This record gives sequence, structure tokens and C-alpha cells, in this order.
Amino acid sequence: MEKLTIVKVGGKIVEEEQSLNQLLTDFKSISGNKILVHGGGRTATAIAAQLGIETKMVDGRRITDKPMLDVVTMVYAGLVNKNIVAGLQAKNCNAVGFTGADMDIIRAFKRPVKEIDYGFVGDVAEVNTRELSYLLSQNIAPVIAPITHDGKGTLLNTNADTIASELAISLCSDYNVTLVYCFEKDGVLSNPDDEKSVIRELDRESYRAYLADGTIAAGMIPKLETAFRALNSGVNMVLITNAKNLTKPAATGTVVRR
Repeated sequence: MEKLTIVKVGGKIVEEEQSLNQLLTDFKSISGNKILVHGGGRTATAIAAQLGIETKMVDGRRITDKPMLDVVTMVYAGLVNKNIVAGLQAKNCNAVGFTGADMDIIRAFKRPVKEIDYGFVGDVAEVNTRELSYLLSQNIAPVIAPITHDGKGTLLNTNADTIASELAISLCSDYNVTLVYCFEKDGVLSNPDDEKSVIRELDRESYRAYLADGTIAAGMIPKLETAFRALNSGVNMVLITNAKNLTKPAATGTVVRR
């Protein structure tokens, strides 16, 4: 079975020229099939502020009303996505940028209103991998923005970690998939104030223990939940690491195991 590496990256890594350039250099050097999934929330927040649109967050999740949906669509699918694609082309890595609406790759449904109305936020319903597999067979790297659609003409803002996980799950029947979450830390930390306190391996049992004592909290929880969902669905390995360690051995980050 062919190897496939899915890299999810966000934060300032894709929004600052120097860190983005290094990321794209490292991404190009990954052997075999590869897909890049990106965020871009800081830029969306900044541009929304310039337009007089207030950003509202709940537990790290963006409330997406119609004006904010317009902003994140412009930023994620336009500005950030095309900067990444252009950067990869400059490094002779043939790439193409997508949202979930393009070629009907990712359909989602609007998140039901419970305690919180998230607005135009989508939860993934299905992933269509046929076209992605064709592109990979042609040595083209898909670059996917975190915008999906509901099949009825409505775009939806969807968490990039979730998109990466659902892509990995859908493609693992045809590929040996490694899912890599890249961010500014070297991995999952046992002490948020100590950059060197990286937890080298996590399984469900140790994850529950870290949850219970508060070691793992806030935004790391949904990331790890998507990681375990991917592993339980057949993905080979999940790695959480610093973007600068993308081409280094897995031992430099946190390996999440079944």
C-alpha cells in the first residue's frame, strides 16, 4: 500500500513569511503522496477587525455568522490558500488549492444549535476521495482550506483539525496514512510553561489520566479527540509536533497511539 502523509498546519506558521517558507520547503521534501490542510484564523481575525466585524470565540471555536463566513471564506480559500499554492509552485512542488466545495470533496452539515449557536459552522458528513486519489497519482499535492459545503449551496466554516482527520480516515483504505498536526510547540506538553516537557507517547489510557488531572486542557482536547478517532478508524500513525521538526524523526514530537 502506498504511503500518504497528511500535514495539518495553522496559526502563525502559515501567516508569517519566514515560517511559511520553511514549512513549504519541508513539505516538498516529504517523500511519496502528500496533502496539506491549513488554517489561518489569525489573519481572519485581523481582517475582520479591519472591516469592523467582531470576532466571537467559544472554547477556541469561532462563532461564524454571515459576515464572518464571508471573511473566513475570503481569507482561508483565497489569501492563505493561494499564498501556499504559489509558494509550493516556486519550490517546484506541483500543488492545487481546494475548499471542500471544489469537486464535492467534503460535504458537511450545519452544526445543530444546542447550548451555543455557532452559526455557519459545519461538521463533516462525507468525504469524496476519488478526485484526490487521482491528483495524488499525478504527483500533485492538494492544499485544502477549512471551508466545506452542505450540497445545497451554503458554505460552512469547518475546523481544520477535523478536516485533516476525516481526510485521513477516508483515504486510509487506499493508503498507509500518517497524519501530522504541526503547530508552534514541540508536541503535547506535560507542563505548559516548560517547552521541553514533551509527552513522547500518548494512548487512550494516558490521555484520560492527563485529562483528569488537567495536564491536557483547552484547545489540545479537540485535536487529540480527532487524532484518536483517526487511529481507531485505521490511520497508521498520528504525530503532533513543531512545524520546524516536520522532516525529523517522530521521536521529536508526540506520537499518538491506539
